[in-house]
Amino acid sequence: MKTLLPLLSLLLFLPALAGKEVKVYKGDSRYVSDILCTVRDGKVYQGRSTYSSDILLRIDGNDIYRKNSTYRSDIVLTIRDGAAYEGRSTYRSDILWTLRDGSLYKGTSTYRSDILAHLQDASRNGRPGREVFRGTSTYRSDLLFTIDGSLTLPEFMAVWYAVNYIY
Repeated sequence: MKTLLPLLSLLLFLPALAGKEVKVYKGDSRYVSDILCTVRDGKVYQGRSTYSSDILLRIDGNDIYRKNSTYRSDIVLTIRDGAAYEGRSTYRSDILWTLRDGSLYKGTSTYRSDILAHLQDASRNGRPGREVFRGTSTYRSDLLFTIDGSLTLPEFMAVWYAVNYIY
């Protein structure tokens, strides 16, 4: 009985010890078959997998690496001050996108015509998480993907990269 109680306690709380898991769905879908990627423990996985062989990107602070790499030469994005820089660069000319006021802009632009996507709270539809629409649209047909939880800025930029550059 003395060894059974600690084992039972461990099994009950084991899920709480695991890192948060956020699923990213294609468009407005919530079907398992439409999961584009899964974010868990600083990694972006292909589809609903969390196997190490399915790691698309690894997030380490503000650096996003190809696959599960730890080599600086495999950094695909560097995140600084709301901007995603190409590779290890921090030169303004190498900014790919900037997230400001819930909108993702091309490069350093502030023009409405350069908005690639905007994020909207999904709770208005009775769902947790965020919705990401193409450009400035709010039409359901322009819903690019739905995030079923909350992501940090580096995690969101990694998801954007995965959805737009890897798939």
